[in-house]
Amino acid sequence: MQQRPNNPISTEEQRAHELLALGYFQHPEIVRAREEIREFWLEHAAPSDSMRRAFEWAFEEVMFGATVWALNQDPLYPKVITISRLPHTVADQRIPGSRWGIDNPDSVYRVIPISGDQRYVIRGRVSDPRLVENYFTLWDPSMKTVGLLNGKDLQVDEHGCFEITVDGSPAEGRSNHVQAPPESHEFYIRDVIARWGEDRVNELSIERLGPAPSRPPFSEAENLERIKRYMQRWATETTRWNRQAMDLPANRFDFTIDRDSDGALRNQIYIMSYFKLPDADTAMVLDVNLGGADYFIAPITNIWGTTNQITDRTGCMNRHQALANPDGTLTFVLSMRDPGVHNWLDPSDLEEGILTLRWAEFAGGEPGADLGVKQKLVPLSEVLDHVPANQRISPEQRVQQLHERAASYAWRLEE
Repeated sequence: MQQRPNNPISTEEQRAHELLALGYFQHPEIVRAREEIREFWLEHAAPSDSMRRAFEWAFEEVMFGATVWALNQDPLYPKVITISRLPHTVADQRIPGSRWGIDNPDSVYRVIPISGDQRYVIRGRVSDPRLVENYFTLWDPSMKTVGLLNGKDLQVDEHGCFEITVDGSPAEGRSNHVQAPPESHEFYIRDVIARWGEDRVNELSIERLGPAPSRPPFSEAENLERIKRYMQRWATETTRWNRQAMDLPANRFDFTIDRDSDGALRNQIYIMSYFKLPDADTAMVLDVNLGGADYFIAPITNIWGTTNQITDRTGCMNRHQALANPDGTLTFVLSMRDPGVHNWLDPSDLEEGILTLRWAEFAGGEPGADLGVKQKLVPLSEVLDHVPANQRISPEQRVQQLHERAASYAWRLEE
């Protein structure tokens, strides 16, 4: 059996696709289109001074993410392509980040274009140990779920290998089958890396079955137009998604995302809030009840739809990275300055943003009645009065925490 790669994300196909995307990203037509979208988005979003400070680097990521995604939209020539990555290097070329869509830093997102009138087989090998969460979600063009396969239900052989058949017919006894209705557009595959240092994504490949394609791949002109549409869509959709929380009073956690549209995942609970700290001397304390969830994460994003600094700062934290309270609940502190507690949600010097809490993988399949979050604003100087004693952390321990965090993520960026 072939040795497992340390970074199953970095396939030959992925590296070639990112270099292709980089070439298109530098094309004069795309450069001009980016500038037009840049002006549109700044006017459309009307950012505060805080969010304006995050715009330049976030804009590059969102636009490059749109380019990467747009170039894998041909169901006759499908590829398995990872989207929403941090900046990295391929063949000595700097590849921009591609985060977008209020990304979850635990998730490795991969897309495969699909047509309901074609037949495919997805081959792969599950990680060892198996992931806490892995879904093969089939979308229509509006990101509505039209098919779903839970990775925990995959039938695998003694080596962890599997095949998933995809076509317009019912399973009729076939295991690992996804029926693709006529409106099928693409698979959106989430592998959740809950233990950053130990977990690895599943290995994946795609083959279209049947006769040779009826036409050649999309032309350069077609690709350029699709990239422009995706870049514009990514900007407008991000602002629309964020408005769902930003149109409500700040610092309230009572908006739950629709799980059957807009790319949200069924069987998860998402509670989203726009937060705004009045000053650097104020902290938000969040008490979270898991409600029986095996998986939970609290990621901060800016209004451009990307997470902030997540490897060298604690811009997100999941239940495996956090310290639990004695009763099994979780307490987090969101503050501009280090509050001296382990579960610090660091907003990367931005006093406002979006916090999207996510619960998943519930015992018994349903969330408990006690699931929820309570928050309060307190003076930073009084934070330790509102958290359990085991949360306290010294400056030296903080340095070690951040060192271990960055090291545990590093494999995702290796060639």
